[in-house]
Amino acid sequence: MSDTATVLVNPGSGGGLGARAALAAERAFAAAGVPVRRAVGADASEAARLAREAVDRGAPALIAVGGDGLVNLALNAVAGSTVPLGVVPAGTGNDLARALELPHRDPGAAAARAAEALAAGRFRTVDLGRVAAAGAAAGAGPDTGAGGWFGTVLACGLDSRVNDRANRMTWPHGKTRYDLALLAELAALRPVRFRLALEGHPGPSELELDATLIAVGNATSYGGGMRMCPEARLDDGLFDITVVGPIGRLDLVRTVPRLYRGTHLAHPAVSVLRAARVTIEADLTAYADGEPAGRLPLTATCVPGAARVLC
Repeated sequence: MSDTATVLVNPGSGGGLGARAALAAERAFAAAGVPVRRAVGADASEAARLAREAVDRGAPALIAVGGDGLVNLALNAVAGSTVPLGVVPAGTGNDLARALELPHRDPGAAAARAAEALAAGRFRTVDLGRVAAAGAAAGAGPDTGAGGWFGTVLACGLDSRVNDRANRMTWPHGKTRYDLALLAELAALRPVRFRLALEGHPGPSELELDATLIAVGNATSYGGGMRMCPEARLDDGLFDITVVGPIGRLDLVRTVPRLYRGTHLAHPAVSVLRAARVTIEADLTAYADGEPAGRLPLTATCVPGAARVLC
């Protein structure tokens, strides 16, 4: 087993915040007496390889310094292992950090928390979602684009269509691109026919319904604090599945502020299902932790205690 923790860095995240956060993390771990080594991937594929190598050599911890995309890569490396994950948020969303109640706007404070936890041998065991092609063997988890595992939310519907459109756009850059993609998708808003198969659910095991979007929550939020699944817990062995049924454009726009407060569950178009496993069928792409998870149909399984997190 290596005695050196790995600091996995996306230096470009948060408009350069990642590079500064990496320095803060290294100082925090040095102050705690924990040796670290920095690993910087040139792209997502190399970052994933470096993360897996750190876990394979038995690093005492893998510290992800970046946004939700890098955290997702790190989660896919540590899932099912005994290597704990440290999260130093340095992106625009930082939703797993929010769910873990880490300082999501202060990388230095988050790094100090992770360093202190590692030095004390303190971690929290959390559930993760695992995505597989529908019909695959349980736990098979083929490559789905973002990797088989997710920590926060798997979503499909309006939000995934916005992501699809934004990813096809070459201009403008940054948040404005997503704002324009959202406006375009709102103009074309229409419900989608979904088929759901549920396991570990107290009600019907199969449902067919029209919905604007469906969000499968292992944690509460996505999209930078949008609390789509506000009652989801990281350690209950179940997903909270928020279903937004058919809804008008104006009503949807008026509801958006309530999503950030988590008060939208009272809206008559919104319902919540709870299940340990769900298969979703529709003519859509799904996104998990904000990363492409593949075309539906897909099966998401809540895996209890799949990861250890320093917090």
